[in-house]
Amino acid sequence: MTSQAPSHPAPDAPVPHDVPNDVPFRYTAAVADELELRWQDEWERRGTFYAANPTGPLTDAQGRHAEPERRPFFVMDMFPYPSGAGLHIGHPLGYIGTDVVSRFRRMLGDNVLHALGYDAFGLPAEQYAVQTGQHPRTTTEANIEIMARQLRRLGTGHDPRRMFATIDPGYVRWTQWIFLQIFESWYDADAVRPDGGRGAARPVATLVEAFASGARAVPDGIEGVPAGASWADLDAVARRRVVDAHRLAYVSETPVNWCPGLGTVLANEEVTSEGRSERGDFPVFQRTLRQWQMRITAYADRLIDDLELIDWPEKVASMQRNWIGRSEGARVRFPVPGPDGAERTSVEVFTTRPDTLFGATFMVVSPEHPLLDDVAAAWPEGTKDGWTGGHASPAEAVAAYRRESATKSAIERQADAGRKTGVFTGILATNPVNGASIPVFTADYVLMGYGTGAIMAVPGGDERDFAFAQAFDLPVVRTVEPPAGFEGGAWTGDGAIINSSNDTVSLDRLDVAAAKRTIIDWLVAQGLGAGTITYRLRDWLFSRQRYWGEPFPIVYDENDLPLALPDASLPVNLPEVPDYAPRTFDPQDSQSSPEAPLGRNEDWVNVTLDLGDGPRTYRRDTNTMPNWAGSCWYYLHYLDPSHTEQVVDPALEQYWMGPGHNPADTHGAGGVDLYVGGVEHAVLHLLYARFWHKVLYDLGHVSSREPFRKLFNQGYIQAYAYRDGRGAYVEASEVVEDESVPSGFSRQGEEVHREYGKIGKSKKNMITPDEMYAEYGADTLRVYEMSMGPLDLSRPWETRAVVGAQRFLQRLWRNVVDEATGALVVTEDELSAETLRVLHRTITDVRADMEAMRINTAIAKLIVLNNHLTSLPAVPRAAVEPLVLMTAPIAPHIAEELWSRLGHTESLAHAPFPVAEERYLVEDTVTCVLQVQGKVRGRAEVPADATEDALREIALADPGVQRALAGRDVRTVIVRAPRLVNVVPA
Repeated sequence: MTSQAPSHPAPDAPVPHDVPNDVPFRYTAAVADELELRWQDEWERRGTFYAANPTGPLTDAQGRHAEPERRPFFVMDMFPYPSGAGLHIGHPLGYIGTDVVSRFRRMLGDNVLHALGYDAFGLPAEQYAVQTGQHPRTTTEANIEIMARQLRRLGTGHDPRRMFATIDPGYVRWTQWIFLQIFESWYDADAVRPDGGRGAARPVATLVEAFASGARAVPDGIEGVPAGASWADLDAVARRRVVDAHRLAYVSETPVNWCPGLGTVLANEEVTSEGRSERGDFPVFQRTLRQWQMRITAYADRLIDDLELIDWPEKVASMQRNWIGRSEGARVRFPVPGPDGAERTSVEVFTTRPDTLFGATFMVVSPEHPLLDDVAAAWPEGTKDGWTGGHASPAEAVAAYRRESATKSAIERQADAGRKTGVFTGILATNPVNGASIPVFTADYVLMGYGTGAIMAVPGGDERDFAFAQAFDLPVVRTVEPPAGFEGGAWTGDGAIINSSNDTVSLDRLDVAAAKRTIIDWLVAQGLGAGTITYRLRDWLFSRQRYWGEPFPIVYDENDLPLALPDASLPVNLPEVPDYAPRTFDPQDSQSSPEAPLGRNEDWVNVTLDLGDGPRTYRRDTNTMPNWAGSCWYYLHYLDPSHTEQVVDPALEQYWMGPGHNPADTHGAGGVDLYVGGVEHAVLHLLYARFWHKVLYDLGHVSSREPFRKLFNQGYIQAYAYRDGRGAYVEASEVVEDESVPSGFSRQGEEVHREYGKIGKSKKNMITPDEMYAEYGADTLRVYEMSMGPLDLSRPWETRAVVGAQRFLQRLWRNVVDEATGALVVTEDELSAETLRVLHRTITDVRADMEAMRINTAIAKLIVLNNHLTSLPAVPRAAVEPLVLMTAPIAPHIAEELWSRLGHTESLAHAPFPVAEERYLVEDTVTCVLQVQGKVRGRAEVPADATEDALREIALADPGVQRALAGRDVRTVIVRAPRLVNVVPA
């Protein structure tokens, strides 16, 4: 680093102050403001936080590449969205935490990469544009400027050269390029990966080769492709349809979550458990629409299994496992005979309990199931009146029920399962294990988007099926023997299998596990089913009917088939449009259809291009990517945002993220060394980013198997809010404690009631970092937020408690600077034995706490050392300099200022963290507990090597022990040197 020290006020020139003249050099908010701004400018001028890459243009401030002996350490915050309101006091918690860790790791000698960009596509800016007509880019860039200023004022040590936003054209280009990599890939379940696993993404060219050579048969069931056709039989359009059906990014007609109130479709993860949109709280409905999807389901097993390779909180790992929802069971085919008795079609179900097949007495299919597209015109013989819904024919009943279910959201349909709505479809299927003819119902609690859209109903073993059977007068057959005394209903517990045999197989008296294996083998032999694994995870819905997002780098030809644009055409930029809003509808209008803003620019939508066949007119996709796209890979862009030749330089990815670069990476997964963010991203962002990363890994663009090796979820800072008698929120800053009212709080003489929760404008309890900077300074805010409790736990904000953090820094300041003259007060005296022990114990404990991210306990130990130095007649330099160094990661501005005043010309940002000497950690004395009959009667400080005889004499002479003995003789004295003596009276 440069040896030039920053200028700071000389001891005989008062610094800016807001205190009486007798202490003009006291550490106050005004002094903190001056020195913090000065050091922030100095860090920027010096390039203090420049992280050196091993190659390329990004070096340290001295122009040097990464030194081989320094370990790379990549620490990240979750991508912030730049809100127009700026930061409130709860936001800095994670940013301070990562900054403390980054500064600490630099002092340990690591080459630390710590940068921050902005996730800038998002609905708030678009909604503001809709209201005001101002382009979302203008709003977003202004918000980024506000947030960047607030974070800089906090003293965060980011490498400024690596800052970017997802809306930057250069970044959009690579987001679109990654999309095309996914589009141009398919998942080969037989491919062997570099890590030895089986199954990987491969270029679609390899799929075409497999079809052309006959190594892979053309599958049936693809629209526009004749059944049983060979590759040679197909024309160019049919071949494209075959390939498109295998792509990892594909367009399909599929049930989606349609939100009329927002005018867009949503991914499952963007819908709340109440069936409403996360943003806006509008109702969400199931509609079948043509949309982009990503085949994340192909990676389901890897997304589950590879959680074992990384260091994540178990809560987050469990949330991902549960969301993916892997279940083992069997797919079973139920034949549906025609009028002549021959099999006309079949219904396939997935069940985790194939051992209960003999108890299946009816089936239920989703209202969207294709089986219902052609139902009979008359009810079959034996149809019960309660099955028809009052309709004259199955066709009428099914059509009416479909209309009714289309008005409900998926969550409402699940919730309505208790009402047992449904109608008989007029279709009879055959139970494959016993040949019984069973009725097929449709009910909207069965969703087409989950499993096969059909279930076999076993009322003897499932409570929901039992209730449905009761409501529709359907038979109940038990297949698991209930315990003695069971009084009826569905038995869902364990037991021996019963009533489960035919001429060729018997499950009776087997346990459940053995029965499952037996029946699956039988189904396979009969051609009626197979053991399989299914997942709750659905393919990722990737289309949004929004303006403010990345356009798809895709055009459609005259056959309405997608074509990838060449790399030279990237980025595809957003056009100007007359209106930024998608068309929205009545929130309850479930039959409405999306109309995206991009469709309003005809000159952009219809474009003439030469894609190899001469100039032709194509149609662009008018959807945009979801805001998750940009956050799926941003960590890679931090490695060198100026690199334009590849999505990431392989040498940089290997250095910062490659397997083995971190000794803690014992599984060889690689990834970011520390990723800090909220637990609310456990499914959405983290699952999507892992999927994209694994595709890039399969295609050879990255060497790491996982994007984030260690994940840390910080807690939240919450605050009290207050409501008046009307229930309206009042300004929290105006509330005072008031013993005269029952609640204990009042505002302007009126009683108010306190509640605890989120910080925000709507609750009128918002405190901004700017207010804290002005009142106390950034370092005080940093110390307070880090000392409030463990970083991973939520905690309440209490403005009055901030002063405690300020007092710690004021005492530290006074231990170095004379408040009256500004002169140094440190001495060159040698340290006493006691101070040496306190200092080196503090160094050991603080280092351990910082390595474990126990920042709050590290601060507590720094306070103890600081108070010890305050109690000395004079503060030795040899004790205060280590204290300043240990404080630097947490309160960097005051530490830099004191370090400079102590005569150092280089920044302490890269100074070595203090190291304890073992000889001072040996305890000279220990506390010995003195007991009488096992009860503590006294304590004594004794030499650590005290003998048993000496400890016995100390105990018997202790006044507390003598009082407890009350003149009684001593039978024995038990000594556990040097910490315990127990006196046993006669």
